[in-house]
Amino acid sequence: MLYSLSQPFKIAIASLLLSAIANPSVAAAIIEEAPAKAQISESQTKEPQILQAQAQLQSPENPNASPNLDLPQLSLPSTPRPATPPTAVPLSAAAPLPAAPPPEGAYTLGSGDIINVDIFRVPQYSGETQVLVDGALNLPLIGKVNVKGLSLEEASSVLSNRYGQYLRRPIITLSLISSRPIQIGIAGEVGRPGSYTVERNSNQSSRLSQLIETAGGITQSADLYQIQVKRSGSQTVTVNLWDLIQNGNLAQDVVLRDGDSVFIPTATSRLQNSALLADASFATDVSQPVNVAIIGEVYRPGPYTLQGGIVRTGEAGTPGAAGSSSTPTTVTRAIQVAGGIKPNADIRQVQVVRSTRTGTPQIFDVDLFALLRDGDLGQDAILQEGDTVFVPLAAEVSPEDLGEVASASFSPDTIRVNVVGEVEQPGLSELPPNTPLSQAILAAGGFNNRARRGTAELVRINNDGTVNRSTLDVDFAEGIDEANNPLLRNNDVVIVNRNGLARVGDAIGTITSPLGGIFSIIRFLNIFN
Repeated sequence: MLYSLSQPFKIAIASLLLSAIANPSVAAAIIEEAPAKAQISESQTKEPQILQAQAQLQSPENPNASPNLDLPQLSLPSTPRPATPPTAVPLSAAAPLPAAPPPEGAYTLGSGDIINVDIFRVPQYSGETQVLVDGALNLPLIGKVNVKGLSLEEASSVLSNRYGQYLRRPIITLSLISSRPIQIGIAGEVGRPGSYTVERNSNQSSRLSQLIETAGGITQSADLYQIQVKRSGSQTVTVNLWDLIQNGNLAQDVVLRDGDSVFIPTATSRLQNSALLADASFATDVSQPVNVAIIGEVYRPGPYTLQGGIVRTGEAGTPGAAGSSSTPTTVTRAIQVAGGIKPNADIRQVQVVRSTRTGTPQIFDVDLFALLRDGDLGQDAILQEGDTVFVPLAAEVSPEDLGEVASASFSPDTIRVNVVGEVEQPGLSELPPNTPLSQAILAAGGFNNRARRGTAELVRINNDGTVNRSTLDVDFAEGIDEANNPLLRNNDVVIVNRNGLARVGDAIGTITSPLGGIFSIIRFLNIFN
């Protein structure tokens, strides 16, 4: 009780005790006054009380009293004493500690988990144990305890309640030593949908991106904005992995639990995001070959098996060979492998037809002219397994567009042009794209002595099968001119005609050639004369 009183009251009580010892007649009065003195409020000023108590101890009425000589020091400690931890000793039942609710995303125990049970000051009941197939722990003293679906905190509370029947206020700490493999299902736009058993190293958590990578990666049709993670019961978590890719938000890469089901839906139309999608760590392996079809205005339409790499087409109509690098397979690469694009192709309306997991095909429009003019790499979409690329025929192509297309990387490196007639080296020539007519004549050795210099004929086969034939003035000093020095296309024919003198000479030769035969016979007969 003395420890609950302040220092001035202790001094006052001590002085009264000394007075009672010196004069027994006042003992009764002391006993009656002591309760009243103990009720004095501690809010009164302490300094006058201390001075008054010291004066009473040294007053002439108590000449034998000496302050603080024979009295015990009754001061309180300046700091509170540390609390003595409760000791777990066998006794009757004690009240268990209240269980705190598990935090969001807390790990829940299941069959195969290995945990460490530490009971404070009771080592004989502590140690490692494994959660059994039925989700229970088999522990000493208390037997089986079901912990399936409980967090470590909840399981610790359950064990404290059970051990509390034999120990006084047991302090139990659970720690996860080795987590069990978890079973997770994944469906939708991934390379290999299905059920997966994910092994975990130590206490590392299995995250959504790791599961997608294990399942072959996301396809180009995946909608990363609306990924659904369904958990036991009716809980569904919506995940936006685009936030992870673009902003590095790790909160979107959720930790998966045993029994989760992941569904990756099909995107509506986000073809321009294909490059970002392909760069993600959980995307499909771009080095793997893909089977696609290329149809329409290319030189060699048909199905192709493409693999990442850099490809050039070579001459017109000759397919290139795929490389071995990890460059994704894009629309332009597919066109290159198919021999290159034709001059009359409508590169503004190229389409990619894609099959999805739902069975509904998707159609994406690709503007390759925006790629050529503006450098919009988003138009060069990355292809995936089963895609079909359709290159339509343009209703009308301007000369400027023809020049742009001919110099594009997905056009042939060379074109085939026939230069015939009065040139030094007539025949088939392989020329660079956008070669004008005058350069084709020079590539064939130029005019010979029989040529009608200054003019040439251009024969061109149209897409509908008709033939255009035009006579052009040739001036080697003139630049590119659609009227007289146009850009040549694949399979054009250039004819250089004879001059007037050559025509007359050839005509005379035709007339006199029969006479030459007669003279030859006469000369033969003169041999026998």
